[in-house]
Amino acid sequence: MSSATWSVDDHLEDILGAIRPLDPIEMQLPDAQGCVLMEDVTVPVALPPFDNSSMDGYAVRVADVAGATEKSPAVLTVIGDVAAGSEGLPTVEPGQAARIMTGAPLPPGAEAVVPVEWTDGGSGGGAAQTMRPAGEAPEGASGEVRVHRPVAERAHVRARGSDVQSGDLALAAGTVLGPPQIGLLAAIGRGTVRVRPRPRVVVLSTGSELVQPGEELTEGRIYDSNSFALAAAARDAGALAYRVGAVTDDAQTLRATIEDQLIRADLLVTTGGVSVGAYDVVKEALSPVGDEDEPGSGIDFRKLAMQPGKPQGFGSIGPERTPLLALPGNPVSSYVSFELFVRPAIRALMGLPDVHRPTARAVLKADGALSSPAGKRQFLRGKYDAQSGSVTPVGGSGSHLVAALAHADCLIVVPEADTSVEPGAEVGVVLLG
Repeated sequence: MSSATWSVDDHLEDILGAIRPLDPIEMQLPDAQGCVLMEDVTVPVALPPFDNSSMDGYAVRVADVAGATEKSPAVLTVIGDVAAGSEGLPTVEPGQAARIMTGAPLPPGAEAVVPVEWTDGGSGGGAAQTMRPAGEAPEGASGEVRVHRPVAERAHVRARGSDVQSGDLALAAGTVLGPPQIGLLAAIGRGTVRVRPRPRVVVLSTGSELVQPGEELTEGRIYDSNSFALAAAARDAGALAYRVGAVTDDAQTLRATIEDQLIRADLLVTTGGVSVGAYDVVKEALSPVGDEDEPGSGIDFRKLAMQPGKPQGFGSIGPERTPLLALPGNPVSSYVSFELFVRPAIRALMGLPDVHRPTARAVLKADGALSSPAGKRQFLRGKYDAQSGSVTPVGGSGSHLVAALAHADCLIVVPEADTSVEPGAEVGVVLLG
């Protein structure tokens, strides 16, 4: 047990100093979204893998359409269709053209593509608007196309390798895999990649007074909102979250529940039961965890110089030294504590380069001065307006005001030394968007 008061920064430093990123694993592409890539990925095949058409039109030889106009069109014999995915391509000989669809490979002999709008589309009439469906015979079934304009060599052709060349670096190790990166990996044929996996985070709320949403609320009970909020926050941070509904205020039950959960946890988060009341079950269950035969294990319960969220616990538990963060039970305290301490821990487990939420400076818009306790860093809920660079407090400073939290998009930070902040003053904000 620490008797000294810890600063917010020291507590966070202690947590991040103990967190090791998870070991890389080979993962199926759909599951790797949001994960950090642990290998340089090079391109095995050029993209596109073949010269292909960027238009619906006709694949032609350049010499055959030189000098073509609407008045004196070049008349070419149509030898067949080339669709995307075509195999066994026809060869375009002098005086011939092949109908070609966007994305289809350029057939041998052809040097360029004439867009269908520059032709009669095989109708024998004026300029065509669109390609006719394959196999639909043009009126008069002449099997000819009139081309009204000449084209340069390679016109409307996407060259093989114009996107990426074989052997190019597609993605560097350390890249976070978002949708476009997943798309690129699929495009170059990678079904699996080596990444740091998403951390598995188990969230347990404690308290005999808690009822699960959807159940009947009897006298003296409240709904369990913390486990839902924190599991959602863990998912939002990139983790796989497992929510364990309210555990009753019994140390043995809680200890057994935590031991059961260790099998699927890279990080444990408890909420409630950490202050100094008679029923501080988390403290009671976890204070004796530091067994003599397990060096480096144990949970340290601390007082932090912050509001809300003074009581905090941190340490490791079980044979794998699984990190555990014990957060206070007040809904706002627990959420603020999650943002400040648990989210960075999750991001560190993922090996992400930046574990922190973005911050900004903003001008305080308020009806009156904000008061803050001396020696404590206060976090108030706020709404941030990026355009005007201002922030407005939402709700009061109470640690149980869930409604205010739901309307906030940032935390206003009042430093330890400040006991009052006047409207118009510049404040730091942590953006939660």
